[in-house]
Amino acid sequence: MNTTPDSWHGEAIFRTVRATRPVAHIDSLDDAATLANEGFWVVVARFEGGFDAWRMDTVEYRDETHGSLGDGAAWHGPHPDSWATSLDEAQYIAGVNNVRAHIREGDVYQVNLCRILHAPFHAPKPGAASALRRYLQEGNPSRYAASIDISASGSPERACAWVVSASPELYLSVDGATVNSSPIKGTAAPGADMLPKDEAENVMITDLVRNDLSHVAKPGSVAVTEFLGLHHLPGLQHLQSTVSVELTDELSWAPRMWQALFDGTFPPGSVSGAPKSSALRIIQREEREDRGPYCGAIGWIDADRRRAELAVGIRTFWWEPDHGGTLRFGTGAGITWGSDAQAEWEETELKASRLIALASAGTMTP
Repeated sequence: MNTTPDSWHGEAIFRTVRATRPVAHIDSLDDAATLANEGFWVVVARFEGGFDAWRMDTVEYRDETHGSLGDGAAWHGPHPDSWATSLDEAQYIAGVNNVRAHIREGDVYQVNLCRILHAPFHAPKPGAASALRRYLQEGNPSRYAASIDISASGSPERACAWVVSASPELYLSVDGATVNSSPIKGTAAPGADMLPKDEAENVMITDLVRNDLSHVAKPGSVAVTEFLGLHHLPGLQHLQSTVSVELTDELSWAPRMWQALFDGTFPPGSVSGAPKSSALRIIQREEREDRGPYCGAIGWIDADRRRAELAVGIRTFWWEPDHGGTLRFGTGAGITWGSDAQAEWEETELKASRLIALASAGTMTP
């Protein structure tokens, strides 16, 4: 669905790109042909399948390390005690055991089981998204930091997209005909050893991503350019692999390119499971709330330069206007037969604790 330019206002700021004033909007992959045509598009794809993209009028490429991108607004977060969870400890542990039962029966090999943290939060003021992004980037630097704040004109309290991400994980990058994806699987506290379960989990998901991307790749072009790489982040460490392919000549920036890429790879394998179809059915049964942009895709597509960068929407906050306003944040863990249910709960706590503390710390001024 295309809307008139005056129907939207807002901005999107990524680690190295700032885009302002939306001038067109599509809300379905049925219209994805326009993404490969022209312009700079900001994308928010929800885990359950919803899709939005806005073509932006003004784009500035700038490395944030050489200066802050944003308007200097302050961040006032929710009270630290106001956060609740969609699955408490006992419920999450029960979910882990249910997943392991499915694995025992041969239904699935791995499932990413998530829970949603939420806190009451009034309608964010203009500039609040970029303020939270800067605050998170100072306390928890991430490769794919982003803030997106796009609202319907005349209705600032009903944001069409209010997302702030500190994601470290690449879903898809495109440079010409080259596509890369870097799934993260395996998480531990700093200095702790990765377990055999962590490595097995990464191997399974890397193989799944290889298969997903093979549907759009030139024969023989699929390559694993990084395998079980150990990456250190604030408060934790990850295992990461990278899969690279060359698009077929028929798809490379052709009208059906983005439809084919999303059809073949979404939702990202690292936040669903393997086999993906079975994992998604189990996720639907075990989780209590929709994930929304969490575990979806957040990023940009520059059709003019034939480049794109979409992150997996992990380490991500988003705001919705329900019940007077709610700020949400997702956290999860990959469950395999080798999982210990209590340890998986503690992994979700580890992933959430630092960012929730930062978002609840009160006021950030530039």
